[in-house]
Amino acid sequence: MTESTDLPTPSEPTEATMPGVTTQVTQNDIGSAEELAAAYEETLKDFNEGDIVDGYVVKVDHDEVLLDIGYKSEGVIPSRELSIKHDVDPHEVVALSDHIEALVMQKEDKDGRLILSKKRAQYERAWGTIEKKKENDEIVEGTVIEVVKGGLILDIGLRGFLPASLVEMRRVRDLHPYVGRQLEAKIIELDKNRNNVVLSRRAWLEETQSATRRAFLHTLRKGEIRKGVVSSIVNFGAFVDLGGVDGLVHVSELSWKHIDHPSEVVEVGQEVEVEVLDVDLERERVSLSLKATQEDPWRQFARSHQIGELIPGRVTKLVPFGAFVRVDDGIEGLVHISELAERHVDIPEQVVSVGEEITVKVIDIDLDRRRISLSLKQALQDQQQVAPTEEELALEEGGFEGYEAGYDPGYGEGEYAQGYYDEQGQLIGVVPGTAMAEAFQEAGFYDATYGEGEEPAEGQQAEGQQPEGQQAEGQAQERQAGDETGQNAGDQQADAAAEQPAQQAEQAEQAQDGQDTLEDIVEDLKRKNTNE
Repeated sequence: MTESTDLPTPSEPTEATMPGVTTQVTQNDIGSAEELAAAYEETLKDFNEGDIVDGYVVKVDHDEVLLDIGYKSEGVIPSRELSIKHDVDPHEVVALSDHIEALVMQKEDKDGRLILSKKRAQYERAWGTIEKKKENDEIVEGTVIEVVKGGLILDIGLRGFLPASLVEMRRVRDLHPYVGRQLEAKIIELDKNRNNVVLSRRAWLEETQSATRRAFLHTLRKGEIRKGVVSSIVNFGAFVDLGGVDGLVHVSELSWKHIDHPSEVVEVGQEVEVEVLDVDLERERVSLSLKATQEDPWRQFARSHQIGELIPGRVTKLVPFGAFVRVDDGIEGLVHISELAERHVDIPEQVVSVGEEITVKVIDIDLDRRRISLSLKQALQDQQQVAPTEEELALEEGGFEGYEAGYDPGYGEGEYAQGYYDEQGQLIGVVPGTAMAEAFQEAGFYDATYGEGEEPAEGQQAEGQQPEGQQAEGQAQERQAGDETGQNAGDQQADAAAEQPAQQAEQAEQAQDGQDTLEDIVEDLKRKNTNE
C-alpha cells in the first residue's frame, strides 16, 4: 500500500495537530489475496453433522435460540431442541452470553441455516456418565420433571423413567407431589439403542434403610398397640408409618363393618392406633389392624340385646332364602323366608322391600359365627297380643271413667252421673253410695256385701266398699223387694237363685241402653222379677 496524499481540510484536525498521535503508514503484512483467504479460512471451525460444538448465545427468541460457534453464520437451536422437557419457554433454559454445547443436526437446511440441538448434546454427554455409574453400581440424582402413565420422568441429563411401584417402599397412588423434587435412584436398566433408562428409588431406600428397618422390626411384638400416621391409601388397604417402617392395614382390618374403600375410614396424615398382627422379618413386612383396637360391635349387640326382644331395623338386601336386616351399625341379621309371614311366601319381595323400616324379633344370636336370626312373623304376632292387654290395663286403671261427658244418654248429667261407661257410652258399673247404686240394689242387681270381700255377681262392676249403714239399708230394701214379689220357699228360692246370674246379665244389658231413664230401668227389672 502507498502513502496517502490526501490533504486534510482546514476545518478537520490533522494527526499532527492532535496531541499524542503520530503519523503511521498502513502496510500489507498479509500478502496476496490467496494468503488473505487462507487466513480467513483458518478462523472458521471445521465440523460435521453429529459433532458436538460449543458457543455463546447471541439471541433468545420465543421459538428459537441463536448460537455463535465461530462459523460463517450463527447456528439455530429450535425451542423443541433446547430441553428434554416438553413445551418449554427458551428464556427459562438459556440466557444471552451463556456458553453451551450443541449437537450439529444439519450443516445447512433448505434455507441455508445451521441447525443445532442442545438436548441431544446433553444426551450424548449423559450417556457416557450414566454407563459408568451403571458399571460402578452408583446412584444418580435428578429432578422430577413430569408425571406419565405408570411413573415419573427424571432429568438426569436424559429422560430417566422411574416406575410408580419403585418410587417408595410401597406403591404410591398420587405421584404429582413429587414433581420438582430432587430424587436419588439406582439404575436398573440401560438400553442406548432404545433410548431407555429405568430407575429405582426403592432399591436405593432398601439399601440405605435396611439396617434401620431390621433393628426396628425386632422391637415389634404381636398383639401390642402402636401409634402411627397413615402414609398412603391403596385399594386393598392403608399403610401406616410406625416411625421408620410402614405396616399394612388390610381393608378387612380397617373396620368391623363392611366398607368399599379404605378412604371411608382413614385419610392420609391421620394419626391412628393399631395392633400388630404379624411381623415378617425375612420379607420385612408388618401386618396391622385398626379394628382390633375398637370394641367388637357384635359383642356389644349381644350384651345389650336378648333373645325374644323386638327391635327396629332396615331391610338392606333380599336373597332367595330371605331378607337381611340392619339392626345396628355394622350389624345385619337374617329373616329367613319362613319367618317373613304366616302365609306361604315364594319370594321375599312379596312381603318386604329394600330400604323398608320394619320391627323384627330376635330369635337367635350366634356370636361365634357372627349371625343373628330374626323373625318378622313372630314380631307381628307379639304386637297383636300386646294391643288388647294395653286396653285392659287402661280399663282397670279407670281409663274410660268420665266418657259420659261426651254424649247425652240420660245418665251423663245431674244426679245420674253416678256410673262408669265405656267408649261407646254403655254403662259398665255404678258408683257405690249413689242413687243409681241404691236403685240397682233395690232391683236386686247390686250386692252391698261386695265391699266385705264377697265376689260380685257376673256382669256387675262396682268399685269401693259401702259403709255399714248403707249395707243394712240395702238389705232391708232387698227384703222389701222380696216381699212384694212373693218369694217362695224351698225349691222355688233355689231355682230363683240358680236363674239369677242369667237374669242379671240380661238385665245389665238393658241397663246399658243410654236412651232409657233410671226409673224405667228399675221398673223393668221389678216387672221381670215379679213375672218370674
